[in-house]
Amino acid sequence: MLKNRIANPYVRSLIEWLVAIGLAVLFFLVARNFLFRTAHVDGNSMEPTLSNGDMLVLNRAGWLITGPRVNDIVAFPYRMNPSENFIKRVIALPGDTVDILDGSFYVNGVRLDDDFSHERIADRWDADFPVTVPEGAVFVLGDNRNGSKDSRFSSVGNVPISDIVGRVWIRVWPAGGFGRP
Repeated sequence: MLKNRIANPYVRSLIEWLVAIGLAVLFFLVARNFLFRTAHVDGNSMEPTLSNGDMLVLNRAGWLITGPRVNDIVAFPYRMNPSENFIKRVIALPGDTVDILDGSFYVNGVRLDDDFSHERIADRWDADFPVTVPEGAVFVLGDNRNGSKDSRFSSVGNVPISDIVGRVWIRVWPAGGFGRP
């Protein structure tokens, strides 16, 4: 139809390119705002799973459909500086009770036994344990349990589910670390 209305092949080609570029930009903006986001790790709070400088892609669409799950690694804005995203692991869901006993975390009375953190918990920080996670929130921890600012701090606390930007989907940088964390 476009070929029949525009006789000059150069103008027709230019219009086709502009339409293609416009559609690509529109697709990118939709994907960026509704499907995926990028984030980078700043610090060592998620070691050994994620390291300082890692670049991540967050899945937003899947997050909206399934909601939070235990062991999801999620990104959310830090309450004291909303321009800064924190990246932490969900360890407890709404209604769960979290406690620290003998240097270990317990969720609903069951010792948290994860493969990435074998450290004894050195401090409770300023959270008043046991903590029952309220409706609409999750309790998060960094994998580097003694080097993480997480739900044990009042400045982070239980994270509202509505504040979560997305679930970590894939690590894209460094190149040697490409893949699912």
